[in-house]
Amino acid sequence: MRPVAPLTLSVVLAGTVLLSGCGTQHGLSGSERTSGSPSCSPSPTAAGTTGTTGTERDDVTLLGPGCASVSANEFQVANNGTEKLTYTIRFDLLNDSGHVMSNVRQTVAAVGPGQTVKATVEPDTSVPGGGAVSRIRISQVRAVPAGEAPSTAGACPPSGIHLSADEGDAAMGLRVVGLRLTNCGTGPYRLSGHPGLQLLDEKRTPVTGVRILQGTEEISTGLEPGPAPQAMTLQPGESAHSSLAWRNTTGSGDAVNVPYARVTAKPGAPAVTVTPELDLGTTGRLGVGAWRKTTS
Repeated sequence: MRPVAPLTLSVVLAGTVLLSGCGTQHGLSGSERTSGSPSCSPSPTAAGTTGTTGTERDDVTLLGPGCASVSANEFQVANNGTEKLTYTIRFDLLNDSGHVMSNVRQTVAAVGPGQTVKATVEPDTSVPGGGAVSRIRISQVRAVPAGEAPSTAGACPPSGIHLSADEGDAAMGLRVVGLRLTNCGTGPYRLSGHPGLQLLDEKRTPVTGVRILQGTEEISTGLEPGPAPQAMTLQPGESAHSSLAWRNTTGSGDAVNVPYARVTAKPGAPAVTVTPELDLGTTGRLGVGAWRKTTS
């Protein structure tokens, strides 16, 4: 789960869109690249919801008559920036009363500057024990530089490693997100110490005023104690893991929320930008565990 536990995912996408910069298409049927910007007439906000209808958020727009209905679930991603981005979009699935029944995430990879990509969300339209899903709402959009997008499988990046963050865990104000690194290259990968970390805000600009601790012991004594940092060699196919730990306690001052973190596996390694959704409260501290070789 994310730092704030998400709703149960009892519906699934028909597939995940992974669109490369050269126009290769994988995943959902009906996905295409276009230079146009189709118009959209947003549907009224359903009862029980607040704010916007959720048909537009950042660079993402739900398209077609009714926009947010499950019968009109096409969407577009329009990159208005200056660099190629990989988008991860969370869609809420709502019933007729506007209550969120579940949510799904979808990735649209490598959208170039000035480029527009269209795709289709295809969730199941019923939730066991929860009634029918009738509307779709865009609830979150995250975008990272395409060259720094995390990966868990597929083609091995030039760095020779897959690096990603998990969905995290939360209990009594304690948050923990795991980092996983896998050697997908053809030779050994040497690793030691702690991952490097740079915290970024909603606009992916550096966040200041947060102490990044080497180790998680100061965050909680209940966390599994890690060994002293040690050098290791990962053979092709082997993995290592680390963790980010924090508390979301809120006292005096402004709470700090950090959606993005640039992770470097070791000094000089290419950065990977993950989205751990760090709700740091007013604690001003984040613990980073040492890399440990994964044995299972």
